[in-house]
Amino acid sequence: MIRVLLVCLGNICRSPTAETVFRSKIDKAGLSNSVDIVSCGTAGYHIGESPDSRSQAAAKGRGYDMSALRGRQIQNDDFECFDFILAMDESNLLELKQRCPKQYITKLGLFLTYAGSYQETEVPDPYYGGQQGFSHVLDLVEDASEGLVEVIKARL
Repeated sequence: MIRVLLVCLGNICRSPTAETVFRSKIDKAGLSNSVDIVSCGTAGYHIGESPDSRSQAAAKGRGYDMSALRGRQIQNDDFECFDFILAMDESNLLELKQRCPKQYITKLGLFLTYAGSYQETEVPDPYYGGQQGFSHVLDLVEDASEGLVEVIKARL
């Protein structure tokens, strides 16, 4: 089993979107029995809360349902348990690096490293913007998810 943890700040916009989209891509690739996917935030602002309604609406518009997800904060044992720990942006990656035991540091990275069609390195936080920001997050996440599926296929 390959375990993937997708991380943003509050776990209500970007990382639950990434979890939902990536899970869909893994399912379509027939790998759902081989890959475990979880999202979390570096901060505890929204523990137990549903994803942002605007994220859910944008995702639903593309056929994704994230309504069952609930916010969680990264835990110390996550660094040991997950094979990939992928941040949505540099700020959260820095936070992860500061908290991560040295022996697990190679598991950390940026999610958009796996994107093939976009030059951006960070998934921008859409929280304070309009609906276009949530659509752009989906564009980026769909692209990176496809790339990560290929990497995981090669590992299996």
